[in-house]
Amino acid sequence: MPALCRDCLTILPDGPRCPACRSPRVTTHPELFSLSIAHMDCDAFYASVEKRDNPALEGKPVIIGGGRRGVVSTACYIARIKGVRSAMPMFQALKLCPEAIVVRPRMEAYVEVSRAIRAMMDELTPVVEPLSLDEAFMDLSGTERMHGAPPAVMLARLVRRMKDELGLTGSIGLSHNKFLAKVASDLDKPRGFSVIGAAETVEFLRPRPVRLIWGIGPAAQKSLEAAGIRTFNDLHRWDRDALHERFGGMGDRLWHLARGEDHRRVSANTPVKGISNETTFHKDTADPEILDGHIWRLAEKVADRAKAKDHAGHVVTLKLKRSNHASLTRRQSLRQPTQLADTIYRTARALFDQLGDPGPYRLLGVGLSHLETAANADREGDLLDPGAVRRASAERAADAIRARWGKDAILKGRALR
Repeated sequence: MPALCRDCLTILPDGPRCPACRSPRVTTHPELFSLSIAHMDCDAFYASVEKRDNPALEGKPVIIGGGRRGVVSTACYIARIKGVRSAMPMFQALKLCPEAIVVRPRMEAYVEVSRAIRAMMDELTPVVEPLSLDEAFMDLSGTERMHGAPPAVMLARLVRRMKDELGLTGSIGLSHNKFLAKVASDLDKPRGFSVIGAAETVEFLRPRPVRLIWGIGPAAQKSLEAAGIRTFNDLHRWDRDALHERFGGMGDRLWHLARGEDHRRVSANTPVKGISNETTFHKDTADPEILDGHIWRLAEKVADRAKAKDHAGHVVTLKLKRSNHASLTRRQSLRQPTQLADTIYRTARALFDQLGDPGPYRLLGVGLSHLETAANADREGDLLDPGAVRRASAERAADAIRARWGKDAILKGRALR
């Protein structure tokens, strides 16, 4: 039975303990060295970065998110044991784990670490499909000749480098398609390395709940349960036509996934559909100056991300949420694509002024979508706004100053509200 020590990377004839370094972290599987589709997921990414950068947090429950009115972005595994989960309202998380230390997100730090991890993955294969800052698919087909080692060894080397060079851990899922690789990466977190082979796929899936399927949320799960479908074995009892008739296009997808079939390719060129940022207020507010300041700050964050990725967008979105969680969303298409904070802010502010709803609000968000490369962005002047060119030049100059002296080297007055 092929085996691999994940600590010293020794290839073994069998497990369970490495004879070279005596580590028990040995992965054994009959298809270990023949599979090449992987999913890497960092372990409690934001919380792990905070613990790495602040040793005083080590061994303590840490929640990343806003104040009591916000939601949990992520939590370390100590807090997760108490029941804390991503997207949980903060007040609920603190009831479950009152001793938790709440840390506000530092997106700049997370982006920097994410880029370092992405560079490591790019050294393994040119086919990397990121899903977020902390997870990605990789197709390592055909890379064994280049590296002189099978994909499993290179993946173990990747997470070892992450630990040694960045102080962070990740979990690997290795299989023969994307669906199963993502399922596998979540089987043994943290620091997991799980394999689902082709020969075992159907029997592996049969007893497991259908909520393992990526994209099956509470509403879809409720619909499936109403049809008596809770496990993959339940899905096997339905023929393909019946599933399609009951669930439409999702039914056909379910039929294939029940058999472990996923023909999607790992794509290194998956387009980014949109860029957005939002904030949840500590206290509901209807103060127009406070809201205006937040619209500017969010527009600036969206613009910074667009510039960093060399993207520009045709549509600006404003999102507001009242205290009763009712949402208001407004969009405006632009005459030309933009990546300028000034244009995004002015468009979002105009959408806000058109609402005619004084609030109060608990959440505000700004987004940019229908993206393309920035080659044709912000090239034309606006006859109705002769100051636009001057403001664009000023923004580019401010960007250059911040790039050299730091992001707080120059600020707009409205950002201080």
